[in-house]
Amino acid sequence: MRYEFSRYLKIRGASGATWSPDGRRVAFLTEITGVPQVWEVAASAGGGWPEQITFHDERVSGAHYSPTENKLVYAMDAGGNERSQLFLLDPASGEDRDLTRAPDAIHYFGGFSPDGSRIAYTATRRNGTDFDVFTQGLEADAEPERVWEVSGYHTVQAWAPDGSFLVVSRHHSNLNNDLYKLDLASGEATLLTPHEGDARFSGTEVAADGESLFLATDRDGDFVRLARLDLGSLEIEHLTPDAWDVESLELSPDGRWLAVSRNVEGFSDFLLFNGRGRRAPNPEIPPGIFGGFSFSPDSRRLAFTLTGPNRNPDIWVVGIPDGEPQRLTRSATAGIPVATFRRPQIVRYPSFDGRGIPALLYEPEGTSGAPVVVNVHGGPESQSRPLFAPVTQYLLLKGYAVLSPNVRGSTGYGKAYTHLDDVRLRMDSVADLAHAAHWLRERGHERVAVMGGSYGGFMVLAALTEYPELWTAGVDIVGIANFVTFLENTGSYRRALREPEYGSLEKDREFLESISPIHKAEKIAAPLMVIHGKNDPRVPVGEAEQIVDRVKNNGGTVEYLLYEDEGHGLAKLKNRLDAYPKIAAFLDRYLAL
Repeated sequence: MRYEFSRYLKIRGASGATWSPDGRRVAFLTEITGVPQVWEVAASAGGGWPEQITFHDERVSGAHYSPTENKLVYAMDAGGNERSQLFLLDPASGEDRDLTRAPDAIHYFGGFSPDGSRIAYTATRRNGTDFDVFTQGLEADAEPERVWEVSGYHTVQAWAPDGSFLVVSRHHSNLNNDLYKLDLASGEATLLTPHEGDARFSGTEVAADGESLFLATDRDGDFVRLARLDLGSLEIEHLTPDAWDVESLELSPDGRWLAVSRNVEGFSDFLLFNGRGRRAPNPEIPPGIFGGFSFSPDSRRLAFTLTGPNRNPDIWVVGIPDGEPQRLTRSATAGIPVATFRRPQIVRYPSFDGRGIPALLYEPEGTSGAPVVVNVHGGPESQSRPLFAPVTQYLLLKGYAVLSPNVRGSTGYGKAYTHLDDVRLRMDSVADLAHAAHWLRERGHERVAVMGGSYGGFMVLAALTEYPELWTAGVDIVGIANFVTFLENTGSYRRALREPEYGSLEKDREFLESISPIHKAEKIAAPLMVIHGKNDPRVPVGEAEQIVDRVKNNGGTVEYLLYEDEGHGLAKLKNRLDAYPKIAAFLDRYLAL
């Protein structure tokens, strides 16, 4: 049976569970209307019919219920510009209002105070660049109170159980941050995580007694481990082995249970601990990838998002400690049978230095030597994981194979592996991509395209310019063409975060110019498609315009899709329904046998 691409793009998903304070309802995000909005469903077995509770044309990026009142805070930007504002919604009346009222600033939600009277957040309200820390009451006339004026990129990680302090993360790069204890009475900020070199500290939860933190860190090892940090001595006790990354954790409201997920070869592994940090027997969660943990107010149930290569995302609930997981939402698959969705093989192929590069290989049914789309993840501090990917499933239906490599620099395989592409090592990761094409050809796949978004878009352009003979076609989605202009024009707060990975304009300009695809565009021999959002604050649209103009002037084949109401990617269904069938038609023209 053949299905139109639009059917795959209309497959739904649900994520981001948050409990009403009475524990009777769970709110979540889904894009049934074409952009993510907040919906709500009964938390009883089977869930029932969900109801929509926000009604906007712009995407909602997160929603969080108050612990004490039937109100929730949600975040929403405009046209993909990522300058999120925070809104307070009363689901019973449908009334909502803008809490932050500063549309030129970015606001990152940091949680409700334990008594529900205030929220915390960080925002660029002062100068558009630095993320100061604020608290704010929920009354109609409440104004933001700046509780820490500070330079750099910060996020609020947690509130103290008694509301007396915040745990704030100062981000030096995507792989290096510090935690501070911010006393709300005195305004004093105390460094909790002194360290040398790069280290990550994430998933912070303050223990019930307020004297320690549970967190995930790779400070003393190669992988991100669950740990407990004593707020008095600042000593860290590791609670999981240095083997796989802990990716999320959630402490129950009563402090009795700690839910943890660990990334094992891209799949999730569920671990349950008690409030003292000791392992406890845990319920069996269906295989896949899960996160977004949220405990019910009575600490007896855990909601989470579950997805997998043949399972579109949905909200599930399990009783703790030994309940049976139940699916709470039932997102539609657009009439496409779940049995038709294919799972990948986890493979490793050899690169130029003999290193095995992990990858996910999806193969269509009953086809040998099929054309292949090499789909490169962004980041680069990210990982191709066996998530549900409707575009991949459609390509498989069409008879294409899909390879999703985790070239050096990817996360999920240890800190040392993640740093193998830093600055002057950048092009080693592009060589890994070339060796993916070599490996595929050795397996009988003669026609190979490369596709990727954001940093993955740079990888597409770099592959086409450094190894033009290997590729049949390329698809660049919101990608970097010129590292110099990218760093000059990206959001001001992001520049300092990206320079430790890519190099700085001050010290590395010549090198950045030497590896930028824009300066080698004449080498692009394969047909190229470029897709970009006009409002992209991360990779400005000028990156697309540069490479499109250069390829055209060189007489190359290039197709360009620009979306006026999008930012860094395609958030709106109407735009995906336009773009992805055009991508498929492009691949059919140049890649299909």
